[in-house]
Amino acid sequence: MLFSLYIKNYALIQELSVEFTPGLTIITGETGAGKSILIGALNLVLGERASSDLVRSGATKAVIEAVLKEVHSEKIDTLLNSAEIETTPELILRRELSSGGQSRCFINDTPSTVSLLKQVGDVIIDLHGQHEHQMLLHADTHETLLDDFASTTTEVSTYKAARAELLELQQQQKRLQQEAADIHDKKEIVDFQLNEINSLDLKSGEDETIETEITLLENAEALFSLCTSLSELLYDSEHSIYSAVATALHLVEKLAEIDKRFDIHIEESRTAKSIIDELARFTRTYTSDIDFNPARLDSLRERQLKLQRLCKKYGRTLSGLIDLQNELDRKIALEDNLEEELNRIDQQITLQKADLSRVAETLSVKRQQAAQRLETVIQQQLAELGIPNATFIVSIAHEKQDDGEISIEDNNFAAFSSGYDRIEFLISANPGEKPRPLVKVASGGEISRIMLAMKSALAGSDKLPILIFDEIDTGISGRIAEAVGKSLKRLSRLHQIIAITHLPQIAAMADLHLQVQKSQQNDRTVTEVTTLDHASHLQAIAGLISGKEISPSSLNHAAELVAAAQSV
Repeated sequence: MLFSLYIKNYALIQELSVEFTPGLTIITGETGAGKSILIGALNLVLGERASSDLVRSGATKAVIEAVLKEVHSEKIDTLLNSAEIETTPELILRRELSSGGQSRCFINDTPSTVSLLKQVGDVIIDLHGQHEHQMLLHADTHETLLDDFASTTTEVSTYKAARAELLELQQQQKRLQQEAADIHDKKEIVDFQLNEINSLDLKSGEDETIETEITLLENAEALFSLCTSLSELLYDSEHSIYSAVATALHLVEKLAEIDKRFDIHIEESRTAKSIIDELARFTRTYTSDIDFNPARLDSLRERQLKLQRLCKKYGRTLSGLIDLQNELDRKIALEDNLEEELNRIDQQITLQKADLSRVAETLSVKRQQAAQRLETVIQQQLAELGIPNATFIVSIAHEKQDDGEISIEDNNFAAFSSGYDRIEFLISANPGEKPRPLVKVASGGEISRIMLAMKSALAGSDKLPILIFDEIDTGISGRIAEAVGKSLKRLSRLHQIIAITHLPQIAAMADLHLQVQKSQQNDRTVTEVTTLDHASHLQAIAGLISGKEISPSSLNHAAELVAAAQSV
């Protein structure tokens, strides 16, 4: 619910804070008092386009902040998480508009974009203005609304999964056909490249192995000479390091017999002797294994040259050449098995199309059954709201396509993202008129009542928790006004409703009554909002009945209207 709205330096509003309650909030006030300014401020904090002209004259910036409670949903949490905005029990939306035209947005005190502010607002609040085409007036939302009414979540999910699988198979088929065409066009090149690469019998890591072996063969004499000198120094000469260390070890052992402080150095000396012995043995073995093989060196250089030439030709490393070899092998194998593979995918696509058609037909039947119920409910609602001869139609059409994925009774149809139905709400408000799309309904008063009828019919399924009706009473009075009021009251049991009205029959239904008035302060006009208690509530309704001069009879009538509202 909308818990509070804070406005500062916006249009005629200097500063005010309004708290709301669940149920039905009614806003009244004289024409020009600023009721629409209040809704305009709410619109601004919901991400609508802003103008610096809205900043109160003399102020540097306008601030609007809305605090909402119990509005979190998976969609809102996803939006906030994607923007790295902390999720809190309360949702705080704030918009600041400078006199220079700059706008800043915040969600939960974290800077946000106007776009994100609007996305979040669209999930929470549905604001119906007299001259605005709202959510229900957009044909692309009608399918979702009908599905909500029909409870087709499972069927729609099943359809989308089946369609996604079909699209994936078709993509596989397309990729396979394209690859096959490429292979056919380049078969001679593929064969030549594969034969050329195969002729070298490539082995992974061979280039590094050859490089290492060439280095050893090229330096065989140097290695032999160095190893011989090292052996002489370590072990073979008369004054070798090994002999010196062995003598040192013997001396340390003798010293330790006299002074135990030498004990700790005995093991170190033995380790030194062992290390030198091990190095000498390794050097002797290594020397005996040195390969003096010019023929082997020439062979390796020739192999290395061939590999380098092929790598340079194809612009790849050795591992890249092996990858290319595997890719060419796969292309050849693909061509050999192409017909079999295409037949397999064709069979899968045929089966998947049949499955998709079955699922689409099941979904469509459920929608058609729900559409009949919805038509009846909305026509009843419209009759109660003073449009007794209205005809409401849920149009469900299908688009024939020769190559369509959906096949029903030997006809092929286009498969859309959520079914094969094209859904649009049509209405005729007067006898003899052909039903037309909702978006083409011109009368503001009719639009408001149609919106109310739609909302009442879809109340249980509509996921928007807050509904705002601006001037819903345009063009109605008397019995119809009472019916509109009762409808709003019933709807407020499922949604928080905020409505601007001039009619006492609607105002009497309020759970919370806010009165907007203008006053003069320091030679400037200021719009203020007052929360009415029971007595003020009756006074305001009486004023709507009789005008400024409130009579006892108008007060009595107001009391009767309020009492009657309690039984709705």
